[in-house]
Amino acid sequence: MSERSERHVPVMLQRCLDLLAPALAGPGATVVDCTLGLGGHSEALLATFPAARLIALDRDKEALRLSAERLAPYGERATLVHAVHDELPEVLDRLSVARVQGVLFDLGVSSMQLDEADRGFAYAQDAPLDMRMDQTAGASAAEVLNTYPPGELVRILRTYGEEKQAKRIVGAIVREREKEPFDRSARLVGLIRDALPQAAKRTGGNPAKRTFQALRIEVNGELSVLERAVPAAVSALAVGGRIAVLSYHSLEDRIVKQALTAGATSTAPPGLPVVPERYQPRLKLLTRGAETPTQDEVGENSRAASARLRGAQRIREDAQ
Repeated sequence: MSERSERHVPVMLQRCLDLLAPALAGPGATVVDCTLGLGGHSEALLATFPAARLIALDRDKEALRLSAERLAPYGERATLVHAVHDELPEVLDRLSVARVQGVLFDLGVSSMQLDEADRGFAYAQDAPLDMRMDQTAGASAAEVLNTYPPGELVRILRTYGEEKQAKRIVGAIVREREKEPFDRSARLVGLIRDALPQAAKRTGGNPAKRTFQALRIEVNGELSVLERAVPAAVSALAVGGRIAVLSYHSLEDRIVKQALTAGATSTAPPGLPVVPERYQPRLKLLTRGAETPTQDEVGENSRAASARLRGAQRIREDAQ
């Protein structure tokens, strides 16, 4: 196992395993890790459920390479696929898998991506402004900064970064990009620090955090992918199958909550004395709201601090 894999601590690992366990204990179970990353959750799933087969997706080819080394001892029980998680239906179709018993999502940027300086995800170190999880496709963060109209940049920072100073930051970006295009993260961090009023710099940690989050979400289409991925994962579950989703900011958690709550809600018109089967919920929620990590876990792994975990079980087929 690589040194990086040893350093990697999967977030809320035991709770994820406990949520999925009732669906994975039997023979012939298939579990999908939709966000493989460095393979910490996947390795634990294979070790904990020795009769289960794993299908793991990641859009990052470097993550797939490292995880393939880590999961090699499990041989043919693990199938790793280069794909974005909203491509789950196509992946299962290619593998001739009709239904699965478990699905896990660990959303957001992976530890590896944060730790690789040249990826440009981390605002604490100077790097090329890339931020693509799949470096073979799509526009980089630098291209977004240098080419998007000001109004679109303001919308991205407000919507994806919940940045109250979006107009002020974008004004500075537009002035500076006319002098010289952006290509490095340190220049952007410095610009944000200079653009913000003193009061805004004193709250919420690094003042560049929200802008970097917004750019990363835009570059990777994270929220639109998630809006498609969670319903697709629910549809892939067999009756009795379970889904667990770890999210790391309110925008992700809101999408997950809406998708799982919709599945756990009756679609019957109001006032029916008896609710026909076709209107009954197809999911049962397994968590009360979103669960959070323990203080001990946050002490061991600071990246777990913002984690929110939701789970659900498939209890019924879709209405025909």
